[in-house]
This record gives sequence, structure tokens and C-alpha cells, in this order.
Amino acid sequence: MFFRTKTSGKYQYLQLVENRRIDGKVRQTVLATVGRLDRLNESGAIDRFVRSAARFGENLMILSAAKENSEADPDAVVQSIGPALVFERLWRESGFQTVIGDLLETRRFRFDVERAVFLTVLHRIMTSGSDRSALKWREGYLIESAGELQLHHLYRAMAWLGEELDDDPSQARFPRRIKDRIEEKAFARRQDLFRGLDLVFFDTTSLFFTGEGGESLGEYGKSKDRRNDCRQMVLGIVLDAAGIPIASGMWPGNPADVTTLDLVAGRLEKHFGIGEVCVVADAGMISRKQVAAIEARGWRYILGARPRAAKEVGEVVLGDEAPFEEIEVERRRPGPMKLEVKEVVVGKDEEGPGRRYIVCRNPEQAARDAAKRAEILEKLEGKLSSEGPKGLVANRGFRRYLKAEREAMVIDEEKIRSEEKFDGIWVLRTNAGLKPTEVALRYHQLWMVERLFRHAKNLLETRPVFHRTDDAICGHVFCSFLALVLKRDLLDRMEKAGIKAEWDDVLRDLRALAETILTYEGKRFAVRSRPVGVAGKIVQCLRIRLPSVVRRLDDDLPTDPQ
Repeated sequence: MFFRTKTSGKYQYLQLVENRRIDGKVRQTVLATVGRLDRLNESGAIDRFVRSAARFGENLMILSAAKENSEADPDAVVQSIGPALVFERLWRESGFQTVIGDLLETRRFRFDVERAVFLTVLHRIMTSGSDRSALKWREGYLIESAGELQLHHLYRAMAWLGEELDDDPSQARFPRRIKDRIEEKAFARRQDLFRGLDLVFFDTTSLFFTGEGGESLGEYGKSKDRRNDCRQMVLGIVLDAAGIPIASGMWPGNPADVTTLDLVAGRLEKHFGIGEVCVVADAGMISRKQVAAIEARGWRYILGARPRAAKEVGEVVLGDEAPFEEIEVERRRPGPMKLEVKEVVVGKDEEGPGRRYIVCRNPEQAARDAAKRAEILEKLEGKLSSEGPKGLVANRGFRRYLKAEREAMVIDEEKIRSEEKFDGIWVLRTNAGLKPTEVALRYHQLWMVERLFRHAKNLLETRPVFHRTDDAICGHVFCSFLALVLKRDLLDRMEKAGIKAEWDDVLRDLRALAETILTYEGKRFAVRSRPVGVAGKIVQCLRIRLPSVVRRLDDDLPTDPQ
């Protein structure tokens, strides 16, 4: 049935009409003529009629009320549901929810620790910030069973994640923690996915903070953030061959005597049940002690070497005159990247196979290095003639090309020639029985770790300022690691589904998926907004069933009233 107007003379009349199929044809039947349209409008009869009929169409009235009252009605509450829907699904499928629940079975906390951890992780993903700010942020989001959490609950949850274990006496100096068991049990749950695990990537970064730094974690050391004035800790992350984070390590900020690579290898072997693996790490990991420890385990490695720092590499390896082999490497930018690769073995004799190096040269990078050096030298020549050498010595970029000669500073031509051999060069040391080209390709995948740390920049900037114990600091940083895992999981699924979007746009669109909670005739309802941007595609990709557009809020539904 529907309304229509019929013109008769100079007036229009409102009629109630019904379509009926008679003898295979649709015919319209006038059920009633309500009256003259102008008089109905003047008297307000149409509005009264619609309101009366709408009593029998509750959803329509709820939608109308939501549109009219979401801003005007002080009792209406708008809560974002998109972030929790998406990341709760990933949280469960990753196994973290189940693993944390299992570890808490014998504990008697008076609050939901798993919910406190998830709230903290979700907050890190969406906006980052301190545990204090997470509670204020929570007010605008619908998160199951998180409405009653208080600040001291979050602090206790962080301390539990970093709580020391006594299950491995060999790790007394750097004790194992609850967060380690979470990583190991989550890995074991997904072990079928890693049956072919034979390659792991490892890298570290420093994390400075301005708090007291705990009992032992916060130490002064060489900071990658150039904040040597602040205490710091070292964070290490292990990725599998597909770039999925599987483990993290946390150590004091002065790791000069800490063989982090060996510690990670020992943990993978003992607690992850990995018998043999090839470790890929950058030049910061290589040292005689590190290499000897990995070789003693019988593991393979592909480690970056430092051509300028190691005399054997800079003089012997790069002095080898054997020709390069050219290969092509796929990359995100259009067109493949060309690499030149060759193998150099040093110290081979009857007693041993020697040390195997793989020299790689990137012609594009070599051209950029040469152009940059030429630019520096051009500026240096100009400043030498106009300003003299006094102000140039303090400039690191200029100083490397200067030398003293007859009580004067001149450009060092020999230094320039020696620098040319490093243009576009990177050198690897390996004991893996792979072809030189395969070694180069495996190491090139280390960009996944670098990309991961770039993705983690905002997450890791949530520094543990207000935590005073090692336990709480480790738990705090571990939540950033968990946020990183979920973020990477979502990005991978989006890539497989062909969904292209900037991360900020993803967060914005998920945040816009919301419910308006209002009261209508003494009943509480939630009215869901329409997904915008990529939110709908992400929900479909994860096979998430959205709540109904209008739903009645019963006591058993997670409404989390604020």
C-alpha cells in the first residue's frame, strides 16, 4: 500500500492505494480518499496519521529518533564499534585471548586481566598513549567487558605480563617472563602454519624513556634515537620468513656485553622447539662472539658485515677482482631492482672451509652515493676557498675528506678514491649452503623488519614513563608488540584481499563505524551507522557479521554503559 495524490479541478486529494494482481495484471485499487491535501497539511492531520501508524513500525521510528536526537538528546550515546569488532576478531584468531585465559586459570585476580590487556592493545593501535589515557579514550568505544576497568587494573595487568618466571635457571641474568610464555604458546597454537620454518629475521632498536626505568632495565647507552641523556632499554623482534612477528626480547639499555642474537637463538631452540634455523640479521649483530655462539649451535646464519669497520672485509673481500653476477629483485616500486652479486671465501685451507662472504652491489645506490659525494666535495671546495678550514673540521661530512698538509687543510684525494669502492656495496657473511644469489635475496628480505619498526614507530613512542618496575615496563612494551602483531595481521589480510588504503584512513573508517544508543518509549536501542570508506571491505574480508541496523539492548548484550 502507498499514498498518492489525485488532482480534481483546482484541488489535490490524498488517497490510500493498494496494488493487486488480477488475471496476471497489476491493478490499483483506491482503499480510501483521506481528504484535500491542503486542508490535511493545515490541520496537521497527515503528521498525526503517520505517527499513529508508526506505532506498528518500531524500527522506522527508532531510526527517525536516532537521526533527530543523536545530538539534541542528552541521553543519546554514540560509541564507535568498528575497532573492537575488527581487532577482537584478530585477537581471538591469533590465539592470544585463549593463551592469556589459560595462563590465568590458576590466578585469582578480582578483575578481567585479559580484557585489561586487550583494552591496552586496542588503545595502542588506535591512538597510542599512556595507560592513563586509555581509560579516557575508552569512553567513546564499545569494548566487551571493559567498562568496569580502572587504572590500577591496567597497571596490575602490565605487571603480570612482565612477571618473572623461574622455569629456566640458565636465564637468571635476563629472566624469562609471562609475556615469553604467551609468545611461545601462541606460536605453538599456530605451529601447523610454520612447519616449513627454516628462516628467521632478527633486529633490535633502542627505546628511551624519561621515567625511573625500573630496577635494571633502564640504563644509559648508545641511543638510536640520539637521546643519550635518557635511560633506555633494547627491544628485539623476531620475524618468520613471511614477516610475521613471533617473539620479542627486552634487555637493559647498555648491551655492550649482551649477545642478544645468541640469547634469542637459545630461546628459539629451547622454548619454541626449533631444532635448526637460518638467522638473518643486519651488520649491528655481527661480532666474533655472536658468530661463534651461532656456529656452536650448528645453526646457519646470514649476517651483514661492515666493510669500513672490518679490515678483512674492506681490504681483502672488496679487493677481490672476480666478476659480479647480475640478478633482479622484485620491489614495491615499479620495475625490478638490479643487483650485482659475487662470492668471496677468505682463509680457506686444509683445516677448514674458511669464511664465506657475499658481496652485493646496487648500481642505483652506487650512483646516488657518487652523486652525494660529488655534492659534498663541491660545497667543501667552495667553503675552503671562502671560509677557510676552521669551521669545516667540526662538520662530520666535510671532515672525512680533509687532511692536514703543510700546516693547512686540503682535500684528501686518496680518501675520495678509497670511498668509491664502497658505493652501493653491502657485504654479507654466511655459512648457509645457498647460492650467492639466494643469500642476497634472503638478506634483502630483512627490509620486512625495517618496515615493521617503521610501522611500530608510533606504538613504541608510548613510553613507560609512569612504570617503576621491570615487570610493569616489560608488560607495557609487550602490549606494543601485541598491537604490532595485530596491525601486521590486518595489513596482510587486506593485501591478500586487494584492499589498498593508508593506515590512517583504515583507523578513521573503522572509528566512524558506530552505534547510537538511545531510549524510545522506555526501551533502549542501538542504531548502527553505515560503514564508510574501507571499513565495509575490511569487515567483509574478516567475515565479520555486523550488528543489525536497529537492535534492542537486552541485559546480556555488551553495552558497556559509561
